[in-house]
Amino acid sequence: MSALAALLGSSTGVGRAQEVVQRITEAIYLGLLSDGEKLPVEVQLAAQFNVAPMTVREALSELREQGLVETKRGRSGGSFVRHPKAPPVEPQRQRLAAMTISGLRDIVDEHLAVAGRSAQLAAERASAVNVRRLFGLTEQLRTADNLGDRIRADCRFHIELAVAAQSPRLTRLEANLQAEVSGLLWLPIGPEIDLDAVVEEHHAIATAVVSENGDEARRLTEEHVAGNLRRLTALHLLQIEEGAQL
Repeated sequence: MSALAALLGSSTGVGRAQEVVQRITEAIYLGLLSDGEKLPVEVQLAAQFNVAPMTVREALSELREQGLVETKRGRSGGSFVRHPKAPPVEPQRQRLAAMTISGLRDIVDEHLAVAGRSAQLAAERASAVNVRRLFGLTEQLRTADNLGDRIRADCRFHIELAVAAQSPRLTRLEANLQAEVSGLLWLPIGPEIDLDAVVEEHHAIATAVVSENGDEARRLTEEHVAGNLRRLTALHLLQIEEGAQL
């Protein structure tokens, strides 16, 4: 499954060009597209997104304005991904404030089901390559020196669990969930995330997978994801409180 294909499961409800912008932006922030990676040509992108080439051209123009894509001319030219050091904070703050506690709980409930089952199946089906990637992404998170790289390493770890489960459906669900919550979880507001604790939890999950202990992998993953609800709830209430003081 391609990086972009993992995020093409459902419509976003926005205009077609904006949907292409949103999907490619999500893929960049999630680390599904590497820094410097060359995007498919416009005709191929149009086919992937089921839109007209003109729509893709419009989307790429906006992505260039945002600094997420650089276009080069010539024989070796094309459109290349540029990783930002951090995603924009204000739109995520506003989105979090507009959500409800029940809505946040519903998202996390879905993530518990998807991530927990993915981890359990990964322990049964993961290849040696999958396992190396899980430990590699854990190390990337530990050594990441900016917010953008931390978000990408965290997201890619969870998506790789679903990939290791050998389930395209779970992978699509996980990718879409990561696109929905990752920017919120890592918002640089309120109490700082305990990075060492997150790295330790990822390492424990990867260890359970390589040990082929499905029940333990699922338990550890569900505990890890449950912590997301506590953080999201705390950050949501903080945004509501700050908004009331304005």
